[in-house]
Amino acid sequence: MEEEKVVVEEVQAEETAEQPVMVEAAPEEGAQIITIKKLLEAGSQFGHQTKRWNPKMAPYIYAPRNGIYIIDLQKTVDCVINAYNALKDITEKGGKALFVGTKKQIKDVIIEEATRSGSFYVTQRWLGGTLTNFKTIQKRIKRLKDIEKMEEDGVFENLPKKEVLQIRKEQERLEKFFGGIKEMRKLPNAVFVIDPRVEHNAVAEARKLNIPVFAIVDTNSDPDVVDYVIPANDDAVRSVKLITTVMADAVCEAKGGVLAVAYTKDEGEEISMNEVIKSSDKQAEARKLAKQQQQKEKEEKRAQMNRQNKKVNEKKETEVENVSTTKEEPKGE
Repeated sequence: MEEEKVVVEEVQAEETAEQPVMVEAAPEEGAQIITIKKLLEAGSQFGHQTKRWNPKMAPYIYAPRNGIYIIDLQKTVDCVINAYNALKDITEKGGKALFVGTKKQIKDVIIEEATRSGSFYVTQRWLGGTLTNFKTIQKRIKRLKDIEKMEEDGVFENLPKKEVLQIRKEQERLEKFFGGIKEMRKLPNAVFVIDPRVEHNAVAEARKLNIPVFAIVDTNSDPDVVDYVIPANDDAVRSVKLITTVMADAVCEAKGGVLAVAYTKDEGEEISMNEVIKSSDKQAEARKLAKQQQQKEKEEKRAQMNRQNKKVNEKKETEVENVSTTKEEPKGE
């Protein structure tokens, strides 16, 4: 059974159109790349259960709370700034980034932000050799492009329907696995992953090729396999969305493009980790009450169903008794 993870309530992100990287970046004066307040609102402070942790993440943990570890968001801020500047520097030198996130709930986030920043992405199962055997991968990408050209040139119109169907199935599979990297003509200069435990194959290949690895690392992961650690909740969509958007902003700023989140000011005053703990306690209490209410509703529903079933059974028993009585009545002489 998949381990239980405390995740704050998610708010579905609105769909946004792809934004071309054209407009000059204009950071707000005096604003930071990211703030504790933004991270708190996204639920980035929630780690895994205390019994499911990696001791190497201890430097990034503020305190245990309600059975889970609370991540030190001040350290998250520092790590994001460090990673942001490093990725920006790589991009300014002409480098390209590869975003990797195969968890179901975050795929759309990865596609959206990688596309917005003009980066590559992988959101399906990582195929072994994607980086370390890139020449072979390029052959599969070439096949995908050949099929696309066949369709553009009207070649399908002259082929049997059965053959066209087979080719389209092949195209669909190739697009599924290589659609996000089909314009990647050489190895990326940086790899940004969500959860290095899940994306361990991608991390291993990048490390083997000395490609810098940037990653959102939760309390159950090993930070030593990552070059630029960003300690944060890597399961909650809002947390992943916030940090991924900021990292995409690093690429956009390097290109003189649009910034979505980085350097935007918060309303009100900045908050401290003590306030983060208080907020986390309130959220934990709210979740506890919500869980109790759900349990109460389930019990009431179960009791109601039992009462209904009892009435149905009693009715059936009465009908059976009536039928039996009718059959047993003696015929008149």
